[in-house]
Amino acid sequence: MPKQPNILFILIDDMGWRDLSCQGSIYYETPQIDRLAAQGMRFTDAYASCPVCSPTRASLLTGKYPARLGMTTWIGDKSRGKLLDVPYVDHLALEEFSLAKSLKQGGYQTWHVGKWHLGGRDFYPEHHGFDMNIGGCAWGHPRKGYWSPYGIETLSDGPEGEYLTDRLTDEAINLIRNSGDQPFFLYMSHYAVHTPIQAKAEDVERFTQKAQAMGLDKLTAVVEGEFYPCEHKKNQRVARRIIQSNPVYAAMVWNLDWNIGRLLEALRANGKEQDTLVIFTSDNGGLSTAEATPTSNKPLNEGKGWMYEGGVREPLIIRWPGVVSENSITHEPVTTTDFYPTLLQAAGLPLRPEQHVDGESFLPLLQGEAWKHASSIFWHYPHYGNQGGTPGSAMRHGDWKLLEFFEDDRLELYNLRDDLEEKYDLAPSNRPLAERLREELHAWRNQVGGLIPQPNPEWN
Repeated sequence: MPKQPNILFILIDDMGWRDLSCQGSIYYETPQIDRLAAQGMRFTDAYASCPVCSPTRASLLTGKYPARLGMTTWIGDKSRGKLLDVPYVDHLALEEFSLAKSLKQGGYQTWHVGKWHLGGRDFYPEHHGFDMNIGGCAWGHPRKGYWSPYGIETLSDGPEGEYLTDRLTDEAINLIRNSGDQPFFLYMSHYAVHTPIQAKAEDVERFTQKAQAMGLDKLTAVVEGEFYPCEHKKNQRVARRIIQSNPVYAAMVWNLDWNIGRLLEALRANGKEQDTLVIFTSDNGGLSTAEATPTSNKPLNEGKGWMYEGGVREPLIIRWPGVVSENSITHEPVTTTDFYPTLLQAAGLPLRPEQHVDGESFLPLLQGEAWKHASSIFWHYPHYGNQGGTPGSAMRHGDWKLLEFFEDDRLELYNLRDDLEEKYDLAPSNRPLAERLREELHAWRNQVGGLIPQPNPEWN
C-alpha cells in the first residue's frame, strides 16, 4: 500500500444516485466520471448521513452522526408543521478535531475549495485545520448565481461571465501544480449541482436537442402531488419529477463532469495520479420534489429532504492505483461517518476513536478483502424539509430499512434487496421485526442525544 497518498475528496452538492451514466442515467452524460469508476471501485449502497447538506458535511469532517453533533438540518433552516421545529447547532464546533486537523498533524497540506456552509466566519475552514480556503463561506449555494461576479467573500470575482464550477476547478488545478513533494488533502467541495440551476447556453442547447431526439420533451416529466406538510409551504403542492429530462440540469452535470476530467488530468500531468486516492460522492440525494424539481432519482423513492433511499443513497466512486482494483463494484453499505477513519488508515496515521466515534474504516474493502459494516446505519432528521419530507428517524440493518415518522409514530419497513423502490411496506405483516428494529433505533437515538419535535399547538 502506498505510504501517505495524496487525497482528493470530491464532494458534489445535491447530486442524485442516478445522475451519472455509470449509475444508470440514459440522458445525462458523464464520460469523465464513468472513466474514474472504471479505474476504481463503484459503491452501489453508499449513504449520506443526512438527507440535507450541512449535517452530512459536518459528519464527513468529524466522523460523527449529525444527531451526536446536534446539527440535524441545513444551517439557516427554520420550519414547522404539525410538529414544532427542534433546536440545532448552527456551526461546526471548534472543539471537534476535524479530519483536516488530523491529516495536517500527520504531515499533509490541507486545502478547501468550494462550498463550506458550516457556520460563520469564526468557523470557516481555516479554523478547522485547512491551510487554505478558496470559496468557502456561510452560504449554502451561490446566492448571486453561477456567473461572475459571484460576491463570495473568500473568492475574488473573475471576469464577467466566468462560470463558478470552471473557476473553482482552475483554483484546485493551480494548487496541484504547486503542491511540491508534500502529500496533500484537497477537499474539492463543488457548489454544483445545487440551485440555482444555471448552465452555459451551448451546453443547454446540446441537451435540449438530445431530449427532443429521445422524445423526452413529449413525456410528462413532473406530476403534482399532496400539499407540503410544512407551514411555510402548506398551500403549495409537492411537484415530483419522474423522468430525467431537464436540459439545464443535464448541462450542469455535463459541465461538472468536464471539470472533474480537467482535475484528474492535472493529477496525471503533474505526476500525481499514481500517488493519489480519489473519492467522488455527494452530500444528499438529488432534488426531485421541490424548487423546480430538476432531477429524478427513480427507481429510488423521493429525493433530497426525505429519508427514503432517494434522499440518502449516493453515488460513491473511489480510485487508488495499486490498491483498489479497477472495474470493481461493491454492494456493502457505507456511510459518511466512515470516511474519517478510512482515510486515516489509508494515510498510515493513528486512528482517533474518541473523535470518529460513529465511523468504521472500510479500508479492507478497498484492499479487496471481505468487510461488512459492524453496526446498523442510522439517520435522524427531526425537521420538515423544503422538499416535502416530515420529521423522523431511520435505520438500515442488513437488507432491512426501517423508518419512523414522528407526526403519527408510524413505522415503515422495507427489504431493499427485494424492493429497492420502497414500494411494499412490510411493517404490518412483520411487526415483530419492525418493533425489534425500532428498539435498536431508539437505543441509538438516546445514545447520541437525538431530539424529538413536540406538537405545534397552532397547527390547523
